[in-house]
Amino acid sequence: MRIGVPTEVKNRETRVALTPEGARRLVAAGHDVVVQEGAGAGSFLTDDAYRAAGARIGSRDDAWGAALVLKVKEPVPEEYALLSDNLLFTFLHLAANEPLARALIAAGTTAVSYDTVQEDDGSLPILAPMSAIAGALAVIEGGHHLLSPYGGRGVLLGGAPGVAGARVVVIGAGVAGTAALHQAVVAGADAVVLDLDAARLDAAAQRYGDRVRAVASSPDAIETELADADLVIGAVLVPGRPAPMVVPHRLVERMRPGSVLVDIAIDQGGCFEDSRPTTHDDPVYVVAGSLMYAVANMPGAVGATATAALAHAAAGYVDALAARGRSALENLPALGRGLNVDAGTLRCRAVAQAHPHLPSLPPLREAAGR
Repeated sequence: MRIGVPTEVKNRETRVALTPEGARRLVAAGHDVVVQEGAGAGSFLTDDAYRAAGARIGSRDDAWGAALVLKVKEPVPEEYALLSDNLLFTFLHLAANEPLARALIAAGTTAVSYDTVQEDDGSLPILAPMSAIAGALAVIEGGHHLLSPYGGRGVLLGGAPGVAGARVVVIGAGVAGTAALHQAVVAGADAVVLDLDAARLDAAAQRYGDRVRAVASSPDAIETELADADLVIGAVLVPGRPAPMVVPHRLVERMRPGSVLVDIAIDQGGCFEDSRPTTHDDPVYVVAGSLMYAVANMPGAVGATATAALAHAAAGYVDALAARGRSALENLPALGRGLNVDAGTLRCRAVAQAHPHLPSLPPLREAAGR
């Protein structure tokens, strides 16, 4: 099969969907791999390294014209004209992106989304490492923007001798939230985590003891915790669906001036009422005296690490698609659950419910647990 790897064009997106090691593996299996010139530069992977692995270096059209296209981030409007009736494997987040859903339908693309590839146990094996990276970065970026030169309260995450650390409130104790909580604890912050799942809260309490306060999530509990927060991290995810809104504007109005809110769920529409996507070049905006950070490709800040993690997580699924094409979606339940668009119709129940006016058919595979 011919496999194409385009260069990412989203703002400061430094990741690439395939490493030279992955290219070598695919070429050894008999596939033709074409990598757009400079695709790996953001992760310090050179064209020469891909050539040495047996891949060809080509143009944008060469990469997009392959039977299987491997990307990292969802196609942006300037790429819609490049869509075709081939296989596309990337992050899509279609529940929050109707224009892209329409473009994929119109092109007849068979689009499989990393974020809805789901194993039988309910795990999200490709999304998970990116969520963990985003969670850790949420604390790093939040702590950075708490500094006075960047508009923050002038609060150090770990405090100082005789001075308490910043109050960090993490909403959601899934993969991203757990990573954020760990980063906050390591930084010496006064950490609070909220979740609806008692087992997740118990796990946090057992791991960190009195270094973390675990609170059952509710609108009242969120309101109470945000009142004294310096940094709030929204890490609420429902696979494939728009993120639930857990922080209304009225709560932001009551927060301390110079506090920071980081919305990890922005790819799925965001979990703060005031959230709107930002970029690495212009990451924050002010709402009621607080800074909102909602960069839609946070792991792009650590391209070398994130590319390696993504390539490792996706490798088996990439190999299956390369070897079997669309039939891999029938044979592997996890990949079948990742199918979002096929032959001009939506094939993911959560995405179809988000866009009920678009053509849809039942999923190839139901989400785990249904």
